[in-house]
Amino acid sequence: MKTAVRYYTRSGNTKKLAEAAASALSVRADDVSVPLFEKTDILFLCCSYYAFDIDEAVKRFIKENKDNIKKIVCIGSSAMMKSMKKPVRRASEGIPVADEEFHCRGAFGSIHKNRPDENDLLAVRDFVKGIFE
Repeated sequence: MKTAVRYYTRSGNTKKLAEAAASALSVRADDVSVPLFEKTDILFLCCSYYAFDIDEAVKRFIKENKDNIKKIVCIGSSAMMKSMKKPVRRASEGIPVADEEFHCRGAFGSIHKNRPDENDLLAVRDFVKGIFE
């Protein structure tokens, strides 16, 4: 099964989650500026909320790569929101978005300092491995 990890981050929080997920899959985590060059069974899409939506770069990535994505699994962090599925589904171009998702708190100013932390990184690794069980 072909998997890929792509992320978008402004603060570095989501990149930490993406790299942890990628290490569990033995693949590379690339930011959304790197296209998918082949069909991907599962795209682990790592992103966060910005003004109650995902960034335009994430939407553009999905649109430009939709023919190479069979399914999206969301991984995200945010200071306030608890799920990335809704905005990703809105942008999914008809690509199925899994019900399973990993989400944790992310640092934002003085809120949730030092998150994601080591426990979050371990949890995202376990989550990714669990998708295949």
